[in-house]
Amino acid sequence: MLLAIDWNPNPEIFSVLGFSIRWYGFLFAMAFLAGFQVLSYIFKKEGRPAAQADQLLIYAMVATVIGARVGHYVFYEYPLFLEDPLRFLIQMITPPFSGLASHGAAIGLFIAFYLYTKKNPGQSYLYVTDRVVPTIALGGFFIRMGNLMNSEIIGKPTDLPWGFRFYRDMEFATFSSGVVPRHPSQLYEALSCLVLFLVLMFIWSRKKEKTQEGLLTGWFMIILFTLRFLYEFLKENQSSFEDHMVLNMGQILSIPAVLFGIGVLVWGRRQM
Repeated sequence: MLLAIDWNPNPEIFSVLGFSIRWYGFLFAMAFLAGFQVLSYIFKKEGRPAAQADQLLIYAMVATVIGARVGHYVFYEYPLFLEDPLRFLIQMITPPFSGLASHGAAIGLFIAFYLYTKKNPGQSYLYVTDRVVPTIALGGFFIRMGNLMNSEIIGKPTDLPWGFRFYRDMEFATFSSGVVPRHPSQLYEALSCLVLFLVLMFIWSRKKEKTQEGLLTGWFMIILFTLRFLYEFLKENQSSFEDHMVLNMGQILSIPAVLFGIGVLVWGRRQM
């Protein structure tokens, strides 16, 4: 029998009066809490008012939830829209609000940062994004760990010794041969986000407010979405329509994100 790690955690931490507290929700909240602490630290070191960090957090929270939710349906459920537009819209705006797309969250965040700069003159758009992207990378760590605790977004079968047997995944877990080991793709992405957070914070710490504008944003987009593109080769597709595509939706959406990051770096270099 292949070496593997049996993965069968209960996604629910505990229940109170019928209300379930789940690991995913807890880690999702931790993403914002930890991100806020980092952003407050950055603003404090650069002499920015704490109230601006509070305001930026609100923009980020709203944009993440709305962007990720809309992105999931636009990018991964559009066959439903073609089949039944009314049902598509009803499912998108009604509970249980399952399905979040990181690319949609990214688009929502960048729109929110633009609106924030309009309300707070004196901060350029890339200045703001440079200060926020480390917190997004840290948030990605917590959210992907939430996916791991939910046994979702699983990888393809593998014979590597660190493969996970996802006993709670109902779609891909069982075959005639039993529960097969799979790539823990959530863990790959979580650890990558954590390392990216540390790298971005190191770059910022060297010059702080004098850091080249766009440097953190550019490298964040290039590294994160290049890795996302590569990790998709190890993951099961999220929607059945992707099975007939050369590149899946996550990979297609990652390409313009990487190009955007390269463009930001080039622009920032020319401004020096």
